[in-house]
Amino acid sequence: MKRSDSSSGWWHGDVYPTSVETVSGTRWTALKLDTLNMGQCVTKCKNPSSTLGSKNGERESNKSHKRSSGHKEEHTSAGGKAAGDILVNGTKKAQDAAVEPSHLQGPAADAKKKEPGMGAEVSSLQRIEDLFRRYKDEREDAILEEGMERFCNDLCVDPTEFRVLVLAWKFQAATMCKFTRKEFFEGCKAINADSLEGICSRFPSLLNEAKQEDKFKDLYRFTFQFGLDSEEGQRSLHREIAIALWKLVFTQNKPLILDHWLDFLTENPSGIKGISRDTWNMFLNFTQVIGPDLSNYSEDEAWPSLFDTFVEWEMERRRKVEETKCIRSPGTESKDAGAQT
Repeated sequence: MKRSDSSSGWWHGDVYPTSVETVSGTRWTALKLDTLNMGQCVTKCKNPSSTLGSKNGERESNKSHKRSSGHKEEHTSAGGKAAGDILVNGTKKAQDAAVEPSHLQGPAADAKKKEPGMGAEVSSLQRIEDLFRRYKDEREDAILEEGMERFCNDLCVDPTEFRVLVLAWKFQAATMCKFTRKEFFEGCKAINADSLEGICSRFPSLLNEAKQEDKFKDLYRFTFQFGLDSEEGQRSLHREIAIALWKLVFTQNKPLILDHWLDFLTENPSGIKGISRDTWNMFLNFTQVIGPDLSNYSEDEAWPSLFDTFVEWEMERRRKVEETKCIRSPGTESKDAGAQT
């Protein structure tokens, strides 16, 4: 039932589980199965002399001879791997398997790598959205005065305390008692917090940050803009608002001259109604350059005229204090002398 084709070096038969070929001195074995369904394969194996098997055997022989004479072998020799690539229940397996996720390249691979981080970011944004909606106004897409009060209460802070000013600074709020959607979202991301607990936990580090000289300067200048009523187009702070904000912004690093400066503004001998941006900014320089005794202050330097008035007022106040001390001192000595006699 087997015959030899000496020109090709192949052995053929009606049913053959293996075939042997020698090419360039290399011996290899590949499993060949007939392209029949399972029932025909079983019949053929039981009856090798059947005409069906014989005809198919010759057809396979002719095909094999043509491939051999053309020297175009496309057999797979990967360590017995060929058997799994040819037939399953009489049907050829698909050669192109699905690409593994780890083999993805280009944008698809990049997107897959980013999925865990992107999911966390989306989750955090959703929590910020939920927090914002809890306090936002029913008509306006912003947290207004009533919502701000509830927000501060839930944070266990007073709306007028320094921590709220620092939080508004990190949120870059344009107006007091108001957080727009953008300000709230950008602010929460800036301090890396998406919950009330997260915001509260950031307060200590935010307060420490505000102690740094460059950071405090930024906070100080922000405070002036924060105190303006942008809707009214204000360009200067009302005197009372300025006094309150100076007290607030210097909570952690109070200059020695501050109380006297605020007393001067409260007494208001100059009759001023507002504080300009230039005066506000220059006062920080004043506290850093001019000593508490004011001895190195010079009117010839480019200080705002209000500072000239303040220094004159303060020096006069100190002179009166000294006079009062001098007047009281002799009287006190006389009383002490009378008591001794």
